[in-house]
Amino acid sequence: MKKINIIAIALTMVAAFTMSAVASEWDFYGSARVSTFVTDTDNKLIRDTTAFDENLQGNSRIGAKVKVNDELTARFEYGTGVNVRQLYGEWNFGTGKFLVGQTYTPLNWFYSNQVYGSDEDLLSYGGVYSGRSPMLQLTFGNFKIAAVQPKSDALNVVGGTSENTIPRIEASYKLGFNNAFIELAGGYNTYSLYDPATTVENDIDSYIGAIGAGINFDKYYLNASIFAGQNIGPYGMSYAPNGDPIIAGTAVVDNDAYGYVFVAGAKINDMFSIEAGYGYTEAELDTAGSIEDGATSYYVQSIVTLAPGVFFVPEVGVIDNETDNTGAEESEILYYGVKWQINF
Repeated sequence: MKKINIIAIALTMVAAFTMSAVASEWDFYGSARVSTFVTDTDNKLIRDTTAFDENLQGNSRIGAKVKVNDELTARFEYGTGVNVRQLYGEWNFGTGKFLVGQTYTPLNWFYSNQVYGSDEDLLSYGGVYSGRSPMLQLTFGNFKIAAVQPKSDALNVVGGTSENTIPRIEASYKLGFNNAFIELAGGYNTYSLYDPATTVENDIDSYIGAIGAGINFDKYYLNASIFAGQNIGPYGMSYAPNGDPIIAGTAVVDNDAYGYVFVAGAKINDMFSIEAGYGYTEAELDTAGSIEDGATSYYVQSIVTLAPGVFFVPEVGVIDNETDNTGAEESEILYYGVKWQINF
């Protein structure tokens, strides 16, 4: 009898899922990405290395977009691992939209197509990227505001404990024209950090402001952005230099940072496109005698389309981590190779 009940419950669940799937429109998709690159690394005081690597990129994915009705939509997306990249539902209530789940927050701009480093896109080298996080988001036209999962970091405090009291707040606004756009974005995060050695509790405040723009001239395009912020390390920004503040005695020494990217490209024909990009970023502790921690990256590439959804991207570029915040020289990388991708 127990087995019969279990089978009945299982059949009921399958039937319910099937009815739900029939009622909703499910648009499944996937993307398989393999990188094949040679990396020539100048390690300064350590032995230089040259290595070839072939990997299934971590941002390969499979997912689905779901339309329940005109007011309710949803999406899920899994990456390699298996990790949840996106999982959310969004309700259109007429004057706006309400999103619940995990996806890209408002402080995310993809202006570059740099493919090295599992599609780095210059995000750690002057780009604007705070990743995918759990959040509640309201959208009104081109304006978005979100209460995002907050961040914290023990920094240089041994045994330090942190406490968040409010969510991370992010907002963005995009203004579009016939062949151009301009957008603004910003974010704020705060938490308290307790130091058991001094019994002092400090507030760590992070903020970021960014402006970006782009323009298309028929087959040609230009994109550019710039950001500035404070303590973007504990905020959770993707960032090559050390963007962390430090605790000196009983005081917080903030870390100021900025970065910018510039990208230009052209579509030659349906088979060939080209693009070049440059990004620079640096951080510096707000104290006398501090040293800038900078990093830059630049590249040139061609996108070769073999069939709809099937393409490869030859690319050559440089990643120069310059110096750290002690003034010591860091690594410089010359890379060249190809990313292979099939979307399905």
